[in-house]
Amino acid sequence: MAILGNIRKRTTILILIIGLALFAFVISGIFSSNNFSGGGTFSTVIAEVNDSEISIEDFRARMEQASIAYQNQYSNNRLVNIVYDQMVRGEILKQEFNALGLAIEGDQIADYLSTSAYANIPDFQDENGVFNSMIFKNAIQNWKENDPLRYDSWLKEESSIINAAKERIYFNFVKAGVVSTLKEGAFEFKMQNDKADIQYIKIPYNTIPDSTIQVSRNDIQKYIDQNAAMFQQDAARDIRYVFFPEVASLEDEQNALASVNELLEAKVTYNQANDSYDTIAGFTQSNDLQAFLDLNSDQAFDSIYRPKEAISVAYGDSIVALNVGETFGPYKENGAYMISKLMGKKMQGEVRASHILIAYEGAERAAESVTRSKSEARAEARSLLTQARRDDVVFADLARENSDGPSGSRGGDLGYFQEGAMVDAFNDFCFRNRTGAIGLVETDFGFHIVKIEDKRDVYQVATLMRRIEPSDLTVNQLFTDATSFEMKVNDADASEFTNIALEMNLSPRPVSKIRSVDENLPGLGEQRSIVKWAFDAETNSGDIRRFDLASGYVVAQMTNVYEEGLQSVEDASFIAIPMIRKERKVEMIRAQHGGKNLDQTAKDASVMISRAMALTLNSPVISGSGPEPAVVGTALGLQTGQESGLIQGNTGVFMVRLVNLNEAIELPNFAPFTQTLTAKNIQNASIGTYEALKDMAEINDNRLLFY
Repeated sequence: MAILGNIRKRTTILILIIGLALFAFVISGIFSSNNFSGGGTFSTVIAEVNDSEISIEDFRARMEQASIAYQNQYSNNRLVNIVYDQMVRGEILKQEFNALGLAIEGDQIADYLSTSAYANIPDFQDENGVFNSMIFKNAIQNWKENDPLRYDSWLKEESSIINAAKERIYFNFVKAGVVSTLKEGAFEFKMQNDKADIQYIKIPYNTIPDSTIQVSRNDIQKYIDQNAAMFQQDAARDIRYVFFPEVASLEDEQNALASVNELLEAKVTYNQANDSYDTIAGFTQSNDLQAFLDLNSDQAFDSIYRPKEAISVAYGDSIVALNVGETFGPYKENGAYMISKLMGKKMQGEVRASHILIAYEGAERAAESVTRSKSEARAEARSLLTQARRDDVVFADLARENSDGPSGSRGGDLGYFQEGAMVDAFNDFCFRNRTGAIGLVETDFGFHIVKIEDKRDVYQVATLMRRIEPSDLTVNQLFTDATSFEMKVNDADASEFTNIALEMNLSPRPVSKIRSVDENLPGLGEQRSIVKWAFDAETNSGDIRRFDLASGYVVAQMTNVYEEGLQSVEDASFIAIPMIRKERKVEMIRAQHGGKNLDQTAKDASVMISRAMALTLNSPVISGSGPEPAVVGTALGLQTGQESGLIQGNTGVFMVRLVNLNEAIELPNFAPFTQTLTAKNIQNASIGTYEALKDMAEINDNRLLFY
């Protein structure tokens, strides 16, 4: 009590101390967070493109628009990347447009709109439903004077429309400059049609053991310097982790089974208040299964009759074979133990039908375009009925061509339905006739040519279910295990992470080359928080952290840092060493067999002379070796009977003898091939142009600071 009294006397001081502590915590959190760039200045820029900035405010506004437009099709991080790419692309092109002095006038905007979705807006169309630029301009002026809200909305769209119009004009300029000459067309024709038959030998690279060729660190560095483009890398991180999934234990599973079994039969309990015994009905005896399942099951009573396939994938046959009132189970399915009771069955209680609707003016829900009279509709329906009953007519095709109903595009297919789902006349025809029957039915919607496609039995099943879920004891043990592992690896050397995991019968998993924009990790799914931690400026190689996930716990270690730019010798060695060895092997083979002819080289190298037929530059594939463009290109440059020297190929060193060259015929005009080549180049022009502009731009990506 004395302590409480002292606290009460010093309430003001206590509040001040707590406030200062919280303030220090908040301030510390802010300044150490990624929302501040180096130097302690708050960042409001998500990207810098050359000298221009894309603000986080503009970005978030675009994110909100994109979120509405895509309607949860993508995860948040995927949406961030989509919007980022769009805004960076827009800024790069904007700068290009400004540099070129590209401007858009009103007439050009109107021309653009005439071929866009805006052309379908009735406000901009004439009496014939055609876009009219003058109507468009007058409509905008009318909004400005009489409908300010709509005019404001238009102004927000106008900027994006102008940019889209500029893009079209810009890329049209680019495409207009893409041309191919007749000589290029002729060369394209020759690449496709010059065909070489050859004899060749191949000395595979693996005939020289890798162990005989030593590659030093200096050799790798030299190779990197000579092939810098091959060894460029983005910033990346390696991690390894142990996942502690929140899953039910064997004991939890046994408890779920015991719980289901306990509810199966009636049980007797002693009522101490009345000194009597009460009988509680079990699943098999209960007269009110809906109430019983509401009280005892993880799945409510389902009164709907369903086909066998919808009841159980694995045990459907066994359940529907029961007599009404009998039970099946317990059985395990979909992470739960279940017992099912067959409550009822309807033989052929579900029908699948197709129809062709012939509507008439005034019929219920008839489209405005329907102008035929009722008598005309009846006559047309009778004619179609005659056609539909012919053996050589496909009903679905007839429905697609003639039906006025929304199912027409699906060949008239209405899917499966149960009795009472359709209007009376339609329902009666479907349930009173056999499968395959085709007839004419009149309803308020019009005349229907109906085909009964299939019938199947349906069943009403009550299922007692207990999900197999981790108990509190299991969850607590999982937390203990994760914490114990975390403490052990933190107390040990960083290199011991895997060894400690294996000693504890855990499964460590490495993940290589994570990029800063990634969100999905193998085995874990969407885990943006782990990626952000790995790229945090304060996270160093060897650091360890535990993450609390919705599905359990992860203890992760960051193991390697890759900086943007040229790969290090260690990182590049995986690719560089085999390439260096291949070059050395080529030198060794040339030194050993240089100056010999094909037959002598084959004999000395103990390899067979093989044949390959109809090789072209357009498809330079040698059977058994794969793509070998250098070999095929060399062969096509030889004279008949002439031999090549030793050629460095992809899978070995080759020597070729040209047996026969079937040259492409000489066409009087190569214009068609020139046009095809031009069209192909035009198709790639827009993408290639933007990628070139992007490569030249200096882009500073700050996504990691905000997302």
